[in-house]
Amino acid sequence: MGQSAGKTKGALNGARTRTIALVGPYLSGKTTLLEAILSRTKALPRQGTVTDKNTLGDASPESREHGMSISLNIADTQFLDDNFTFIDCPGSIEFQHESALALTAVDAAIVVCEPDPKRLPALQVILKQLSDREIPHFLFLNKIDNFSTPVRDIIPMLQPASDLPLVLRQVPIWENGIVTGFIDLASERAYIYREHAASKIIDIPEGTRIREQEARFMMLEQLADYDDALLEQLLSDLIPPKDKIFEDLTDDLAKGMICPVFLGSAQNANGIERLLKALRHEAPHVSQTAQRLKVENTKSSAFVFKTIHSGHGGRISIARVLTGEFPDGAVIKNASGGSQRVSGVSAIFGDELIKRGPARPGDTVAFGRIEDVKTGETITCSKNGVVQIEHPPAPEPVFGIGIGLKDRKDEVKLNSALAKLIEEDPSLQLYHDPQTQQVTLLGQGEMHLRITMEKMKRQYGINVTRFPRQVPYKETIKKPTEIRGRHKKQSGGHGQFGDVVISIKPHGRGNGFAFDETITGGTVPRQFIQSVKMGVEEYLQRGPLGFPVVDVQVILKDGSYHSVDSSDMAFRQAGRIAMAEGMPQCEPVLLEPVMAVDIAVPSDATARVNAIISGRRGHILGFDAREGWPGWDIVEAHIPEADMEDLIVELRSATSGVGSYHARFDHLAEVSGKLAEKVRAAHSE
Repeated sequence: MGQSAGKTKGALNGARTRTIALVGPYLSGKTTLLEAILSRTKALPRQGTVTDKNTLGDASPESREHGMSISLNIADTQFLDDNFTFIDCPGSIEFQHESALALTAVDAAIVVCEPDPKRLPALQVILKQLSDREIPHFLFLNKIDNFSTPVRDIIPMLQPASDLPLVLRQVPIWENGIVTGFIDLASERAYIYREHAASKIIDIPEGTRIREQEARFMMLEQLADYDDALLEQLLSDLIPPKDKIFEDLTDDLAKGMICPVFLGSAQNANGIERLLKALRHEAPHVSQTAQRLKVENTKSSAFVFKTIHSGHGGRISIARVLTGEFPDGAVIKNASGGSQRVSGVSAIFGDELIKRGPARPGDTVAFGRIEDVKTGETITCSKNGVVQIEHPPAPEPVFGIGIGLKDRKDEVKLNSALAKLIEEDPSLQLYHDPQTQQVTLLGQGEMHLRITMEKMKRQYGINVTRFPRQVPYKETIKKPTEIRGRHKKQSGGHGQFGDVVISIKPHGRGNGFAFDETITGGTVPRQFIQSVKMGVEEYLQRGPLGFPVVDVQVILKDGSYHSVDSSDMAFRQAGRIAMAEGMPQCEPVLLEPVMAVDIAVPSDATARVNAIISGRRGHILGFDAREGWPGWDIVEAHIPEADMEDLIVELRSATSGVGSYHARFDHLAEVSGKLAEKVRAAHSE
């Protein structure tokens, strides 16, 4: 983000300020809708297009290159003297973690979607997140100019995706098979679309009046479910006052009882003004949002939902102010109680930061250089601190790659860059496997990690090489043996002498390593027994097949010593020698980690997912309905870790992008035959 010192911006005195999130499935038109809103409210001189790569949002080289939103697009604007901040959230499942924290403190969300049955599962995931978190939301049926299905059929088709009743607020006006306008069911006014201009009010066309009356009565019936007085009016065939209808729409939205549905075309800027007026009149105020988040009684509070490391402005914390005032230079407290001073308060317009006055309730701003504040923290200017607002944790990673450097001298630079990238994107994780010594970057999918590596190269000048993830294989034994190990060396002066007899036995799967001794008569002095154990453990780090050994019991049974030449080192070496000579006689076998996997998928994809599991040497344990998710299943399975590398890619391909899984280590299983030979050959290279 760049900073503009030549502009100042602050909320209008007495004006209401709202923050609205734009969410929806991938390619539903969210970035285009933001562009249409900013153009209609004169915040932009003209409306750009995603195709022409000239939109305010998606300005990063990675977004332009891949033609998709990969991070939040934020912009302030004004409509009829009210202030709005719009946050356009990525639609791809691999980047939807960006929206989870941003949604925490918004006043409402607009869910942008198309009437496509194939995209219902993706829509359901988003609507479920909003309703579970009690975030008021509207539905914007985009691309109305491409509709081929009547709206009266679209709403029943979409309803299974929503926990809340979908309340249709508009019906389209058709002319020669083309949507030319709409009728607002609450105000009973008809409008004709004018491209990139406000719609024109007309009389309700006679051919549409019957449909309008049917749709309006259905809307009123839905509202009457929550209003007894309205129900009585309808039963008495009385026409309720329009102000009462708008009051019910506003109250029911704020209480999370309904999801209003609007129509339009973001590309042609149709339906934009009516949507903005609905936001202005019906979306909750920040005081209601503060109450929902249980901070309404705090002197000052702001929720930090994004951290950015800017080349020009340093560390930037993007936050929504819920209560109180945060001026430049304010001393704030973070979650741990530490204090620091704000260095700059800025409004946000795409990738530009614009200096402004104090941040007040409702404002979404960028705070400069509050170094010790983490993403997801609630900050305050109060000396007494503030209750932390609850928010979703970072999602578990589902895809990983091994990473390495082309130039070793970049190692310190890499660690610093990764720390900043993970701070900006908490859904990234870094893991160093102590067995394989591989450094693994973990995230939400192949594209997520590819773009992360592109950022590393562009922003930090680091060339990172990617490798397949290494599986931490183990080995064990199937037969017992008894063996003597002797270490004897004479090189002038004191020599080295250690002599042991050990028994090596299988110890049962999952029981780990055990060491015992049955020494009698002092054949091995007590002070050397621990050294023998250390020698045995050293050998077990790499067994005869080349992997760490598990589930083995070793018993020290006998031995001998020399009063002068015996030492800890000699008996340690004797233990290693005994293991090295005895283990190959014990029929060593390769073991692979097997994961317990819970896969969540739409029910119509369950059969395809079962085939995917079987094709990955998996074992299906069973499946059940996903609790709280109508039309979804949870499939339980065991899958070898070696076959999990790109599981999420295949799952998403089979489920229109919405399949997900949770995996955890379950047990080690024997690998034999050609697969074991292949693993051993690859390991020895």
